[in-house]
Amino acid sequence: MSLFSTLYLRVLQWSRHKYASYWLALVSFTESSCFLVPPDVMLAPMTLAKPEKAWFYAGLTTMSSVLGGLLGYLIGMYAFQAIEPWIVDLGYMHAYQQVEIWFEQWGFWAIFIAGFTPVPYKIFTIASGAAGMALLPFIVGSTIARGLRFFLVAGLMYWGGERLEKQLLAWIDRIGYAVITLLVAGYIIYA
Repeated sequence: MSLFSTLYLRVLQWSRHKYASYWLALVSFTESSCFLVPPDVMLAPMTLAKPEKAWFYAGLTTMSSVLGGLLGYLIGMYAFQAIEPWIVDLGYMHAYQQVEIWFEQWGFWAIFIAGFTPVPYKIFTIASGAAGMALLPFIVGSTIARGLRFFLVAGLMYWGGERLEKQLLAWIDRIGYAVITLLVAGYIIYA
């Protein structure tokens, strides 16, 4: 066994823990405003571990993520100056400025796309508050996009089941090293 397969088996073990749902909700909430780990890394193995709870997990992840997004919105609206140095230190300022341009051009669709894709959603939640995006379109776009994403992840894990779990275990090390390689290459290219 290698690094990623060992970690994968450990995450599967944790996903069966009686408090796993609470951790999933916490990670989903914090990822939308400040935390760096996307909830998919918990949602997928939890769904594989307990497929009968797939839709519950997807709903919990969606609800927690939207609530966390509201926190990000409020941070952007009321405390942007306080967190701006943090955004600069993490290297997100360019992304934040690009998001501002997207809000001006596409509004609702910018938050919708951000909620569904692996783009750092927290940047969009904070930027939408700082830019004064209307709250109702923000909530609707976030709910639809995050729901689509998390129900898709849970659905794929549910339908893939035990066969997918075995395939992931066989490929997880290659996938993990490929992702690391892409991240390092991206950093070198764009740094």
